[in-house]
Amino acid sequence: MDFLDSPKRKVKLLLLCTVVMFLMICFSNNVRAGEKILIATASDLNFAMNEICRAFEKSHPGIKVEVSYGSSGNFYAQIKQGAPYDIFFSADASYPALLEEEGFAVKGQRHLYSIGKIVLWVPKKSALNPHEGLKIVLESNVKKLAIANPKHAPYGRAAEESLRYYGLLDKVQDKLVYGENISQTAQFVQTGAADAGIIAMSLAISPKMTSDGNYWIIPTESYSRLEQGYAVLQRGKGKSSVKTFLKFVQGKKGKKILSDFGFILP
Repeated sequence: MDFLDSPKRKVKLLLLCTVVMFLMICFSNNVRAGEKILIATASDLNFAMNEICRAFEKSHPGIKVEVSYGSSGNFYAQIKQGAPYDIFFSADASYPALLEEEGFAVKGQRHLYSIGKIVLWVPKKSALNPHEGLKIVLESNVKKLAIANPKHAPYGRAAEESLRYYGLLDKVQDKLVYGENISQTAQFVQTGAADAGIIAMSLAISPKMTSDGNYWIIPTESYSRLEQGYAVLQRGKGKSSVKTFLKFVQGKKGKKILSDFGFILP
Protein backbone atom coordinates (compact mmCIF):
# COMPACT_ATOMS: atom_id res chain seq x y z
CA MET A 1 0.00 0.00 0.00
CA ASP A 2 1.26 3.48 -0.96
CA PHE A 3 2.34 5.80 1.89
CA LEU A 4 -0.47 8.27 1.20
CA ASP A 5 -3.14 5.56 0.91
CA SER A 6 -3.27 5.18 4.70
CA PRO A 7 -5.81 7.58 6.30
CA LYS A 8 -3.73 7.76 9.50
CA ARG A 9 -0.63 8.67 7.55
CA LYS A 10 -2.57 11.34 5.63
CA VAL A 11 -3.65 12.90 8.93
CA LYS A 12 -0.08 12.78 10.27
CA LEU A 13 1.23 14.40 7.09
CA LEU A 14 -1.43 17.12 7.27
CA LEU A 15 -0.55 17.82 10.92
CA LEU A 16 3.16 17.94 10.07
CA CYS A 17 2.53 20.46 7.26
CA THR A 18 0.40 22.57 9.60
CA VAL A 19 3.14 22.63 12.24
CA VAL A 20 5.78 23.56 9.65
CA MET A 21 3.62 26.39 8.29
CA PHE A 22 2.94 27.64 11.83
CA LEU A 23 6.67 27.68 12.64
CA MET A 24 7.42 29.50 9.38
CA ILE A 25 4.82 32.17 10.17
CA CYS A 26 6.19 32.59 13.70
CA PHE A 27 9.74 32.89 12.39
CA SER A 28 8.65 35.41 9.78
CA ASN A 29 6.85 37.51 12.38
CA ASN A 30 9.88 37.42 14.67
CA VAL A 31 12.11 38.64 11.85
CA ARG A 32 9.72 41.50 11.11
CA ALA A 33 9.36 42.34 14.78
CA GLY A 34 13.09 42.71 15.16
CA GLU A 35 13.55 44.67 11.94
CA LYS A 36 15.54 47.90 12.04
CA ILE A 37 15.20 50.78 9.58
CA LEU A 38 18.42 52.66 8.85
CA ILE A 39 17.91 56.29 7.88
CA ALA A 40 20.31 58.97 6.65
CA THR A 41 18.86 62.35 7.59
CA ALA A 42 19.85 65.96 7.00
CA SER A 43 20.79 67.68 10.26
CA ASP A 44 18.00 70.27 10.05
CA LEU A 45 15.62 67.42 10.87
CA ASN A 46 17.46 66.53 14.08
CA PHE A 47 14.79 67.48 16.62
CA ALA A 48 11.80 66.82 14.35
CA MET A 49 13.03 63.36 13.30
CA ASN A 50 13.79 62.38 16.89
CA GLU A 51 10.20 63.27 17.78
CA ILE A 52 8.83 61.42 14.75
CA CYS A 53 10.82 58.29 15.63
CA ARG A 54 9.66 58.35 19.25
CA ALA A 55 6.03 58.61 18.17
CA PHE A 56 6.46 55.95 15.48
CA GLU A 57 8.17 53.40 17.74
CA LYS A 58 5.50 53.95 20.39
CA SER A 59 2.77 53.04 17.91
CA HIS A 60 4.87 50.35 16.16
CA PRO A 61 6.87 48.68 18.97
CA GLY A 62 8.09 45.88 16.70
CA ILE A 63 10.04 48.23 14.41
CA LYS A 64 13.17 50.11 15.47
CA VAL A 65 14.50 53.16 13.67
CA GLU A 66 18.19 54.11 13.67
CA VAL A 67 18.97 57.61 12.40
CA SER A 68 22.29 59.10 11.30
CA TYR A 69 22.49 62.90 10.95
CA GLY A 70 24.79 64.86 8.67
CA SER A 71 24.93 67.13 5.63
CA SER A 72 22.87 66.15 2.61
CA GLY A 73 25.82 66.43 0.23
CA ASN A 74 28.00 64.15 2.33
CA PHE A 75 25.23 61.56 2.60
CA TYR A 76 24.75 61.70 -1.17
CA ALA A 77 28.43 60.85 -1.66
CA GLN A 78 28.37 58.12 1.02
CA ILE A 79 25.29 56.44 -0.45
CA LYS A 80 26.94 56.33 -3.87
CA GLN A 81 29.90 54.61 -2.20
CA GLY A 82 27.66 51.93 -0.68
CA ALA A 83 26.62 53.30 2.73
CA PRO A 84 23.90 50.93 4.05
CA TYR A 85 20.76 53.05 4.47
CA ASP A 86 17.11 52.27 3.73
CA ILE A 87 15.85 55.85 3.40
CA PHE A 88 17.54 59.19 2.71
CA PHE A 89 15.92 62.42 3.97
CA SER A 90 17.67 65.31 2.25
CA ALA A 91 17.53 69.07 2.87
CA ASP A 92 17.94 69.44 -0.89
CA ALA A 93 15.42 67.52 -2.99
CA SER A 94 17.87 67.37 -5.91
CA TYR A 95 20.06 64.78 -4.15
CA PRO A 96 17.31 62.09 -3.92
CA ALA A 97 16.43 62.87 -7.55
CA LEU A 98 20.04 62.30 -8.62
CA LEU A 99 20.23 59.04 -6.65
CA GLU A 100 17.09 57.83 -8.39
CA GLU A 101 18.55 58.75 -11.80
CA GLU A 102 21.80 56.96 -10.99
CA GLY A 103 20.09 53.79 -9.77
CA PHE A 104 20.92 54.11 -6.05
CA ALA A 105 17.31 54.93 -5.11
CA VAL A 106 14.15 53.02 -6.03
CA LYS A 107 12.27 54.39 -9.03
CA GLY A 108 9.02 56.13 -8.14
CA GLN A 109 9.66 56.15 -4.38
CA ARG A 110 10.82 59.73 -4.00
CA HIS A 111 8.73 62.42 -2.34
CA LEU A 112 8.86 66.10 -1.31
CA TYR A 113 8.18 66.24 2.44
CA SER A 114 8.80 69.88 3.46
CA ILE A 115 10.24 73.30 2.71
CA GLY A 116 12.83 74.70 5.09
CA LYS A 117 13.50 78.22 6.36
CA ILE A 118 16.62 79.98 7.60
CA VAL A 119 16.92 82.38 10.53
CA LEU A 120 19.52 84.66 12.06
CA TRP A 121 20.19 83.42 15.63
CA VAL A 122 22.11 85.15 18.43
CA PRO A 123 22.60 84.20 22.10
CA LYS A 124 20.39 85.96 24.65
CA LYS A 125 23.46 87.23 26.49
CA SER A 126 24.51 89.11 23.35
CA ALA A 127 23.84 92.85 22.94
CA LEU A 128 22.85 92.15 19.34
CA ASN A 129 19.20 92.41 18.37
CA PRO A 130 18.44 89.94 15.54
CA HIS A 131 15.13 91.68 14.82
CA GLU A 132 17.11 94.52 13.25
CA GLY A 133 17.81 92.12 10.39
CA LEU A 134 20.89 90.75 8.70
CA LYS A 135 22.64 94.12 8.72
CA ILE A 136 23.72 93.45 12.32
CA VAL A 137 26.34 91.00 11.03
CA LEU A 138 28.38 94.07 10.04
CA GLU A 139 28.62 95.27 13.63
CA SER A 140 32.06 95.23 15.23
CA ASN A 141 31.02 92.87 18.03
CA VAL A 142 30.25 90.19 15.44
CA LYS A 143 33.72 88.72 15.08
CA LYS A 144 32.52 85.36 13.76
CA LEU A 145 29.39 84.51 11.80
CA ALA A 146 28.54 80.80 11.54
CA ILE A 147 26.96 79.26 8.46
CA ALA A 148 26.90 75.69 7.18
CA ASN A 149 29.46 74.73 4.56
CA PRO A 150 27.83 75.72 1.24
CA LYS A 151 29.84 73.08 -0.64
CA HIS A 152 27.63 70.28 0.64
CA ALA A 153 25.01 71.79 3.01
CA PRO A 154 21.86 73.29 1.41
CA TYR A 155 21.36 75.64 4.37
CA GLY A 156 24.88 76.98 3.82
CA ARG A 157 24.04 77.77 0.21
CA ALA A 158 20.85 79.49 1.32
CA ALA A 159 22.80 81.55 3.89
CA GLU A 160 25.29 82.69 1.23
CA GLU A 161 22.48 83.57 -1.16
CA SER A 162 20.73 85.65 1.48
CA LEU A 163 23.90 87.51 2.45
CA ARG A 164 24.56 88.20 -1.23
CA TYR A 165 20.97 89.37 -1.74
CA TYR A 166 21.41 92.02 0.96
CA GLY A 167 24.86 93.03 -0.32
CA LEU A 168 26.62 91.65 2.75
CA LEU A 169 28.52 88.58 1.58
CA ASP A 170 31.71 90.30 0.46
CA LYS A 171 31.74 92.42 3.62
CA VAL A 172 31.58 89.43 6.01
CA GLN A 173 33.81 86.91 4.21
CA ASP A 174 36.52 87.27 6.86
CA LYS A 175 34.00 86.65 9.63
CA LEU A 176 32.56 83.42 8.27
CA VAL A 177 33.11 80.14 10.09
CA TYR A 178 31.70 76.98 8.51
CA GLY A 179 29.90 74.12 10.20
CA GLU A 180 30.18 70.69 8.61
CA ASN A 181 26.38 70.58 8.71
CA ILE A 182 23.60 72.80 10.02
CA SER A 183 23.58 71.14 13.46
CA GLN A 184 27.27 71.88 13.94
CA THR A 185 26.66 75.44 12.76
CA ALA A 186 23.98 75.87 15.43
CA GLN A 187 26.35 74.38 17.97
CA PHE A 188 29.05 76.94 17.07
CA VAL A 189 26.84 79.90 17.86
CA GLN A 190 25.14 78.26 20.83
CA THR A 191 28.45 77.51 22.55
CA GLY A 192 29.99 80.91 21.82
CA ALA A 193 32.39 79.76 19.11
CA ALA A 194 30.58 82.28 16.89
CA ASP A 195 28.77 85.51 17.77
CA ALA A 196 25.84 84.96 15.42
CA GLY A 197 24.69 82.27 13.03
CA ILE A 198 22.40 81.63 10.10
CA ILE A 199 20.73 78.33 10.90
CA ALA A 200 17.64 76.26 10.15
CA MET A 201 14.44 77.48 11.76
CA SER A 202 13.69 73.87 12.73
CA LEU A 203 16.72 74.00 15.06
CA ALA A 204 16.15 77.55 16.30
CA ILE A 205 12.70 76.76 17.66
CA SER A 206 13.84 73.69 19.60
CA PRO A 207 13.34 74.16 23.37
CA LYS A 208 17.06 74.47 24.16
CA MET A 209 17.83 77.04 21.47
CA THR A 210 14.68 79.02 22.21
CA SER A 211 15.81 79.16 25.83
CA ASP A 212 19.37 80.22 24.94
CA GLY A 213 18.83 82.73 22.15
CA ASN A 214 16.69 84.91 19.92
CA TYR A 215 16.13 84.65 16.19
CA TRP A 216 14.83 86.56 13.21
CA ILE A 217 13.22 84.77 10.27
CA ILE A 218 15.12 85.69 7.11
CA PRO A 219 12.73 86.64 4.27
CA THR A 220 12.31 83.74 1.86
CA GLU A 221 12.69 85.94 -1.22
CA SER A 222 16.39 86.33 -0.38
CA TYR A 223 17.29 82.67 -1.04
CA SER A 224 16.28 79.74 -3.22
CA ARG A 225 13.37 77.63 -2.03
CA LEU A 226 14.69 74.92 0.33
CA GLU A 227 12.70 71.99 -1.04
CA GLN A 228 13.39 68.87 1.00
CA GLY A 229 12.76 65.34 -0.17
CA TYR A 230 13.30 61.71 0.70
CA ALA A 231 14.02 58.64 -1.36
CA VAL A 232 13.80 54.93 -0.63
CA LEU A 233 17.23 53.48 -1.34
CA GLN A 234 17.90 50.07 -2.88
CA ARG A 235 18.52 48.53 0.57
CA GLY A 236 15.00 49.53 1.62
CA LYS A 237 13.29 48.27 -1.54
CA GLY A 238 10.19 46.20 -0.80
CA LYS A 239 10.52 46.39 3.00
CA SER A 240 7.14 46.63 4.68
CA SER A 241 8.69 48.42 7.66
CA VAL A 242 10.00 51.18 5.38
CA LYS A 243 6.55 51.62 3.82
CA THR A 244 4.97 51.73 7.28
CA PHE A 245 7.42 54.38 8.50
CA LEU A 246 6.98 56.62 5.45
CA LYS A 247 3.22 56.32 5.72
CA PHE A 248 3.56 57.57 9.30
CA VAL A 249 5.76 60.51 8.24
CA GLN A 250 3.24 61.49 5.56
CA GLY A 251 0.30 60.97 7.90
CA LYS A 252 -1.42 63.35 10.29
CA LYS A 253 1.01 62.83 13.21
CA GLY A 254 4.16 63.07 11.11
CA LYS A 255 3.02 66.22 9.31
CA LYS A 256 2.05 67.88 12.59
CA ILE A 257 5.52 67.25 14.04
CA LEU A 258 7.18 68.72 10.94
CA SER A 259 4.89 71.74 11.09
CA ASP A 260 5.54 72.21 14.83
CA PHE A 261 9.27 72.48 14.06
CA GLY A 262 8.78 75.25 11.53
CA PHE A 263 8.74 73.30 8.28
CA ILE A 264 6.36 74.39 5.54
CA LEU A 265 4.37 71.42 4.26
CA PRO A 266 4.23 71.10 0.45
